[in-house]
Amino acid sequence: MYSLIVNGERHKVDAQPDTPLLWVLRDQLGLTALRYGCGQGQCGACSVLVDGEPARACQLPVSEVSGRRIVTLSGLNDAVAAQLRAAWIELDVPQCGFCQSGQLISAGALLRRNPKPSDADIDSAMSGNLCRCGTYQRIRAGIHLAARRLRGGA
Repeated sequence: MYSLIVNGERHKVDAQPDTPLLWVLRDQLGLTALRYGCGQGQCGACSVLVDGEPARACQLPVSEVSGRRIVTLSGLNDAVAAQLRAAWIELDVPQCGFCQSGQLISAGALLRRNPKPSDADIDSAMSGNLCRCGTYQRIRAGIHLAARRLRGGA
């Protein structure tokens, strides 16, 4: 049994120590916005925040996160998440939407630590998130728009 703090709520889960966090979140807690993409931690579709930092849930054993704070996209309710969601909608960022949960997790982590990111900062922070549709320019524009609005700009 492991005790997980997910989106601010404590959960007891029964899993083998090496069970990937992704499967615990999806199968036991019903958090299906997380996607299984590559299973190798390279695409970012399964990204979550662990103690505020992006992590790949498909490669993270549940035994390593017991007692740590895990946040999925559905648990992000701050101004950063709201501005990113608004920018994503306004700029029509997602095409198929498969990768967007992971994209928003990584973009939010970036903006929480760097309120005025350059293109290079964005490219670096987002490099672990693949978009099969190739909407990278719209993703970058969405991050810039959200950052501007968070700083009080239009």
